[in-house]
This record gives sequence, C-alpha cells and structure tokens, in this order.
Amino acid sequence: MNKNTNPLTRFFEGLLSDPLNHLVEASMDQGKIPIGYTCSYVPEVLLSVDPLIPVRIRAPGVLSTEIADIYLSSVICSYTRSVLEMAMDDQYSFLKGWVFSASCDHMRRLYDNMKYLNPPEFIHIIDVPHRHGKVSFSWYTDELNMLLENISSHHQIQFSHAALSSAIQDHNEFSAMLTSLGDLRKQKNPPLSGTEFQSIIMASLVAPKHSLLPKIEEFKKSLSGQEGISDYRARLLIVGGQLDNLGYIQTIESTGGLVVADHLCTGSMPGLSPIPLNEDPIQTIAAHYLNRISCPRMMEAFDSRVDEILKSVEEYQADGVIIEFIKFCDTWGIESSLLASALRKKGVPVLCLEREYQMTGEGQIKTRVQAFIESMGK
Repeated sequence: MNKNTNPLTRFFEGLLSDPLNHLVEASMDQGKIPIGYTCSYVPEVLLSVDPLIPVRIRAPGVLSTEIADIYLSSVICSYTRSVLEMAMDDQYSFLKGWVFSASCDHMRRLYDNMKYLNPPEFIHIIDVPHRHGKVSFSWYTDELNMLLENISSHHQIQFSHAALSSAIQDHNEFSAMLTSLGDLRKQKNPPLSGTEFQSIIMASLVAPKHSLLPKIEEFKKSLSGQEGISDYRARLLIVGGQLDNLGYIQTIESTGGLVVADHLCTGSMPGLSPIPLNEDPIQTIAAHYLNRISCPRMMEAFDSRVDEILKSVEEYQADGVIIEFIKFCDTWGIESSLLASALRKKGVPVLCLEREYQMTGEGQIKTRVQAFIESMGK
C-alpha cells in the first residue's frame, strides 16, 4: 500500500517504545497515580477514577528472558516471561501498583513470581469466573468491590458514586471517539491503515486518555477529504489475544493485506462499547466487563464468539480472517483450531498464525500471509 503515514501516527507510536512514556510522566508530576494492569478483565474504568491512571502492562524492546526463564517454565508464554524479565530489571518501578486477573495459569504464575521476587508497593489479583450468569456476576462484583477496598485503603482514594459515574462518562466519551474513527475502516477505501488505528488503540491503553483525546480528534480531522487506501489486495480481520506489537500488523499490511477490523483483547471490538449509567456503578461495570469480553477462557460462549466474528466480517466486508496467538497460550491454542473450523464451515477463509510476543519470523509471516491472500484469489 502506498498511503503515506499520517505524521500524528509517529506521536502515538512514540508512546509505545518504553514502559514509561512522557504523558504518564507528566501526569505523575501533577500528582496522578499510575496503576498497571495485565488483562481486559481488569476494568480500566475503575483505575481511571481520579487521581488514578491505568497503564496496560507491556514489555516493549525486551531482548531476552534469561532471568525470567529461571523462574518460569519454558512452556509459559513469552508475554508473561517478558513482563517478568522487565519487572526484575525494575523497568516498571514508576508504577504505584499492579492489578492482575487470574485469566490463565500463565498469568497466575506471573503474579506469584512478582509477589515473591520483586513485590510492588501494591499488588492485587482478581479472580474471574469462567461462565456468565447470576452466580458469576455476583462473584465478579464481589471481586471488584474487594479491589476497590484494597486500593482505597492503600492510596486513600474514595470511590464515591459521583467519582465512578464521572469515570464512566469519560470512558464513554473516549470510546465514542475511537468508535467513530474505527468506523472509517468500513469504507471501501479507508483513510487510515490498520497499523495507524492500532497505534492509537495501544496508546490509549498506556497513556492518560484526557491527554490523548485532543491528539485523536486532530488525527481524525486530518483524515477529512484525504484520499483513501485503494491499492490493497484483501481486507482482513484479525482475531486473537495479546497483540501490542505494531510490527505484526505492519508486516501483514506490507503484503497487501489491509487490516480493517479486529477482535483482540488489546483491540477495538468489543472493547469500545459504552458502559450504561445507573444507580449502582459497580454492578454496571461488573456486568459490562464480564459480558463484553470475547475470550476463549469463557466456557459455553464459543458460539457467540463465532457469531460476533461473522457479524464483523460482514460489517467490515472482510475477505478473510487471521487468527493470531502467542506460542504456548493454552486458551488460544485450543480455541484457534475450533474457531478456524467453525469459520471455514461458514465460507470464511482463515489463516492461523502462531507467534512469539516479540516480533520474530517476519519473513515467514510475510510468506504465509501472501500465500493466504493468493489462496483467496486476491
């Protein structure tokens, strides 16, 4: 594709090069409290109650996991090993707390080792049910209340009804802006690439949203009247778990594939849906986060995940689906083959890509994506 990258994209990408970016640093100078979190089942809206700011945990630029490999098995995914490696090197020392989710065995082992080897000043883990329903909802609500009690006790913060409602309103305003930007990708010739959109999504997970919103609005205005991308070979939808390295999407798009939509835990759908406002913000937040995440760890929801993806394929006119997952990921390792089979039965072309957390095997990925695009006759 010959589209020139928007200059503002470099601003968003610049926020992703290190665990601590200049926007978080500036907010800390103003008395804000950065709290790291590791999973989409940790409601970032709760960590947005003033003066808290949520920071999604990433491990950009880690070159090896020599120290982490001593404590974590070699069949533990490279995301958790990379995070532990950087934590042992004090790369996250700026954080004033960590919030984990017991989303998988790998994440639990990361939590155990963090607590034992290099404990942060505040550390908490949320236990998340594997099913939906009344019992699960009550369980998850109790877990969120315990989280707020512990944060409140440690950082002397009051999670009042007004404070929670304000955080929800801010979340909805920000999500609406990102949704309107993402909707542009439905066009036949979208004015932005998948790499550009993902750079904004990832920036929104690691930097204060109030600081980002003006830049995103400026970016959207700059797209007005701009010539769209027309020289792509195929429109693609990406499905999978943790994907915070833009290099993978850049590699896919360098082959002529245009990423027009995604179902990623670090992506845009269904993570940008608004949170309703009512008299009980905690219950509303619990219902929103428990029910909106399309994750393989949720049992009995496979058919709904397939339906969501098929709906997006039609809505974004995707020619094919790429399922990506990190090597040794238990949940996505099982889900990928089942999901690929279900989608193919519906006539959707599918490519499964097993990868490492850090960017490796670029040439092989290019070859496989090129072959996938050619197999669709594109």
